[in-house]
Amino acid sequence: MTHVYVLQHVHAAPSGEEDVKLIGVYLTEVDAQAAVSRLSQQPGFRDHPEGFHISRYELNKDHWTEGFIGWDEALDES
Repeated sequence: MTHVYVLQHVHAAPSGEEDVKLIGVYLTEVDAQAAVSRLSQQPGFRDHPEGFHISRYELNKDHWTEGFIGWDEALDES
């Protein structure tokens, strides 16, 4: 196994911020899609079906290698 599939759900919270949920990590994309099917009729998820995102991640590889900026820095730039 060289990669996995990460399932997240994202939607805008009433405050306007993104609400991100890590749903699970799966061996195959088919398994991740099956999870979407199982969850898409559950409370909250059924109101935001467009919020499901599946991403393929390599194992034993660094991600976010360029770092990130914090919220304070992001707000200062706007």
